Amino acid sequence: MLGLLYDVHGNLPALEAVLEDCPADRFLLGGDHVGFGAWPRETAARLDELDAEWIRGNVDRWMVDAPDAPEAMRDVIERSRELAGPELCERMAALPETTTHDGTLYCHASPLSDMDGFYVEPHESDVERLMGVEAERVVFGHTHLQFARNGPGGIELVNPGSVGIPLDGDRRAAYAMLHDDGRVELRRAEYDWQASADAVRAKIGELPAKRIEQARFDVS
Repeated sequence: MLGLLYDVHGNLPALEAVLEDCPADRFLLGGDHVGFGAWPRETAARLDELDAEWIRGNVDRWMVDAPDAPEAMRDVIERSRELAGPELCERMAALPETTTHDGTLYCHASPLSDMDGFYVEPHESDVERLMGVEAERVVFGHTHLQFARNGPGGIELVNPGSVGIPLDGDRRAAYAMLHDDGRVELRRAEYDWQASADAVRAKIGELPAKRIEQARFDVS
């Protein structure tokens, strides 16, 4: 059994809740591991304890160089870098972009880009994002929206959701499990999201704190 953990974003309490809930003994860590959270070093240390394979997300890349980051995120990125320290930032940025095992391609947003993600509902752009993909299943994150559906050519598309900052209206930490029979199970875990939001507000900034509190991308 394989645990699929995406977009932890340095939210250690959410990660601990997921690990308590998840019976898997192996893990695939799908990017955006430590940035934007109040516990980047502690989160990395906890993930290091797992039997896990890591890939890189766009925020992991931004921990060293962020030329394509939105202006609204610049201060958040800088504070994340300071909290993580240069060694951890370099390590995150050096992770591989994708990995493939047993007919499943694991990437951060899509095979096309670490920022160009799939929509919850089928979209004409699915064809472009899957161009040249020979895998039977693609697992990705980035949008922080938990879902599973079929794409063009019968390719199964799976977004485990975000452990640290869910944006689908459900504040519970989101993840998925790949069972030994090939079945994917989407799961949620309760945790004290308000305490995490308060810590993020104090250490990182208002925007990621509000996203944790409201479980939405566009926050007020």
